[in-house]
Amino acid sequence: MEKEKLSKVIEAAKLYYLLDYNQNEIASILGVSRPTVSRFLQLAKSEGIVEITIKDPNENVENLSTQLEKKFNLKRVIIASAPQFENHIIKNYLGEKTAEFLDEIVKDNDIIGVTWGTTLYHVAIELKQKFVKDVKVVQLKGGVSHSETNTYASEILYLFGKAYNTTPLHLPLPAIVDHVVVKQAMEADRHIKRILELGKQSNIAIFTLGTVKPDSLLFQLGYFTESDLASLYGKSVGDICSRFFDHEGRVCNESLNDRTLGINFEDLKTKEYSILVAGGPNKIEGIYGALKGRFANVLVTDQFTAQFLIEKKQ
Repeated sequence: MEKEKLSKVIEAAKLYYLLDYNQNEIASILGVSRPTVSRFLQLAKSEGIVEITIKDPNENVENLSTQLEKKFNLKRVIIASAPQFENHIIKNYLGEKTAEFLDEIVKDNDIIGVTWGTTLYHVAIELKQKFVKDVKVVQLKGGVSHSETNTYASEILYLFGKAYNTTPLHLPLPAIVDHVVVKQAMEADRHIKRILELGKQSNIAIFTLGTVKPDSLLFQLGYFTESDLASLYGKSVGDICSRFFDHEGRVCNESLNDRTLGINFEDLKTKEYSILVAGGPNKIEGIYGALKGRFANVLVTDQFTAQFLIEKKQ
């Protein structure tokens, strides 16, 4: 292609693709006809001067899901396309995606175990009513607080019960007690025993991940002694069902774990659907540790967190 013509082809391409001029405007600027501008733009593509890439966000999400499923041997990965990598925004999108997934999988006679917290509350408010029979909803861990901080446990259970036409079963206990003997006494009560047993039997467990930070919900409930806190900071990457673990998915503090009321990690691993709902910049390390520990077989997260998890070295 002669130099002068090439120059006009490149100029036409820049005006059209970079500056959003229309073909009539470009024709006027270059002193040529509109059909000539059209030919210039075709030439720009055929000669490789312009390369057009279409980024389909759905295709990218599917690719991320497949990679994560393979990397962590997961049954399913559901990725919410959040507009920003900020915790309060991401929770809304995770809630919506998780509610859609539950609507897809919940069936007659299921036992659904739920935990509490703001992420699970966002799931609960997005639930659609599904006309299923003999579904049970049960609380998987204690949620009675020693402070005025709201755990949303009651609201979550109410909304899950409403969605699946059942009366939910509350676990009216703190998540963590001071002494093992106190825990043993509570678990010996026949009513508590029945609820804990039902949690173990649940085929669907849905939970989120807590961070090891003073502003984390669990840390605001007054459960921890200074000794407990010292054993967690710098060692634990997060908690699931108020049980703390490290980056390899190993329990961080056996004494604290023994004083925790509710489902344990081994029982979570046996579920048909063990669903971890978590995302955001503060939860990447925790999610990674949870997946290494195989506490979940389904992950609901956002596309930013998914990308970080894929790039993170095993």
